[in-house]
Amino acid sequence: MSAAALRERLESRQVAIYFLAVLLAAALAWLLPGTAALAPAIDPLLAFMLFVTFLQVPLIELRQALANVRFLGALLTANFIVVPILVAVLMNWLPDDPLLRTGALLVLLAPCIDYVVTFAHLGRADARALLASTPVLLAAQMLLLPVFLGLFLGDSAARIVQWEPFLHAFTWLIAVPLALAAACQAWAARAKTGAKAAALLGLFPVPATAAVLFVVVAAVTPQLGLALDAVRTVVPVYIAFAVVSPLLGWAVARGWRLPADQARAVAFSSATRNSLVVLPLGLAIPGALPLIPAVIVAQTLVELVSELLYVKLLPRLGPVSMPAR
Repeated sequence: MSAAALRERLESRQVAIYFLAVLLAAALAWLLPGTAALAPAIDPLLAFMLFVTFLQVPLIELRQALANVRFLGALLTANFIVVPILVAVLMNWLPDDPLLRTGALLVLLAPCIDYVVTFAHLGRADARALLASTPVLLAAQMLLLPVFLGLFLGDSAARIVQWEPFLHAFTWLIAVPLALAAACQAWAARAKTGAKAAALLGLFPVPATAAVLFVVVAAVTPQLGLALDAVRTVVPVYIAFAVVSPLLGWAVARGWRLPADQARAVAFSSATRNSLVVLPLGLAIPGALPLIPAVIVAQTLVELVSELLYVKLLPRLGPVSMPAR
């Protein structure tokens, strides 16, 4: 089987692969003690996942994404103005525990930059425009998350949240993977060996994302039982977010007069959160275990189920266009 055919097969089955990874990880954590020891592997796997994800974004398309002012404006408005307002409202239904609120805020304020592209494609959204915008979304959330946490948590943020994990994440999860992806693209443009290496790396976005999901769920599932009461309090908030956020994203996009496929992409982005990337930030907070990782992973589980509904329902918002390629 050729590399192109294998890549196409992986991409066509990636949703099933992701769910299988989550189920296997949960089963492993249930049957075997000690899976929490996998936590140190999260950061390296994330960095590799983001590298191969960025590699799929040609630099010319990144420039085009920055030039698409209306799409980028709608995407940033939805994720960093409208969604935070929604989160501020939903926080009224959570207990005052600073750690619980920090975990919920971390995950709800950070837009996804990986598997959202997959679900957007399945939901007949402009997945290519969304993919090209992922470096901008990731950089914006790393810069704005400390600001939002300070606004939402007040004095508690100064005691709980430190800048160092955000600087570390910006360096190793944005700057380094993006620079390596740019270097690899330049090598591929100049040499056949580079082109072959880039084609081989193009097989890895789906396996890398599945590996991150597997390790995250396996490492954190043992903590879920220890934080069951906290999980019960956040799940209704996550469900409310999952219902309202895509509608708000769609409304913002239509306000920016985007075509239907791009409006659906904004809706997907507004509803899909970046739990895989913010989990290391949560784990770096003193006293995070078991509360913060349990609260973050609970959102992932709610979201994966919600995405299956989005791919069925969001195409009904506006005329159905051809799937993004």
